[in-house]
Amino acid sequence: MANDHALLGVIGGSGLYEMDGLTETETVSIETPYGDPSDEIVLGTLGERRMAFLPRHGRGHRILPSELNFRANIYAMKRLGADAIISVSAVGSLREEIEPGHLVVPDQFIDRTRGRISTFFGDGVVAHVSFADPFCSSLSAVAVAAAELAGATVHTGGTYVCMEGPMFSTRAESHLYRSWGGNIIGMTNLQEAKLAREAEICFATLAMATDYDCWRDDDEVGIADVLAVLTANADLARRTVARAAGSIDAGRDCGCRTALEHAVITDPAAIPDHRRKELAVTAGRVLQGDQES
Repeated sequence: MANDHALLGVIGGSGLYEMDGLTETETVSIETPYGDPSDEIVLGTLGERRMAFLPRHGRGHRILPSELNFRANIYAMKRLGADAIISVSAVGSLREEIEPGHLVVPDQFIDRTRGRISTFFGDGVVAHVSFADPFCSSLSAVAVAAAELAGATVHTGGTYVCMEGPMFSTRAESHLYRSWGGNIIGMTNLQEAKLAREAEICFATLAMATDYDCWRDDDEVGIADVLAVLTANADLARRTVARAAGSIDAGRDCGCRTALEHAVITDPAAIPDHRRKELAVTAGRVLQGDQES
């Protein structure tokens, strides 16, 4: 069971490349079986909570959404001891009431990505993990409360449409996503959420609306406008994460930290040794038990 000071992982999206207020900081490079994470990870203390901060696109914003090494990023967080991740992301709004500058803590996904790797399994190991509710309800509630205390206008729940990018939507696509019930649209969070679930890490998204997607006839997404809202929202995101860090319940009973229970269906005797080693960090809790039995 995680203790009261278990590591909180924070993945910073567009506009959030560092966390203010961290003390006792150190920068670490993590080697993973899947290659390098997006950047070095900053470890530090915020209040009484140890935190690991990773800029998703690398410092200087060097990595396209389609180029992100999602497996390496989540593996690195797990290896460092994170049992919860808050992912901060810039999104477009698909709803009139979600205005630029508002925050959204979504509870569902629609996947419009293509060919991205979103599992640690395969290559001799088969596992099927429940993903009906893709975000941790407990961690999401903490994020909502923290955002409100930080002074944000926050929307609780909603569907995040994860598109491939890097171009923004056509008007036809934007109208289609609205007809499907989409509330916000972004390019990154789906794979993070899937891999965090497989790694038995609680995961929540703090989505910063930067613009109305192009479904409004008089609007077109412009990067200059997006960047202006990102700059204004960055401090709000930092304040929200700081408040959330001290409110995460170590005894939460959300099911995320036992997500792999009964999920691996491969005969333990058939799992290759090299795959056991690669999965030791993310799935060792269940694979070690299989081997011992």
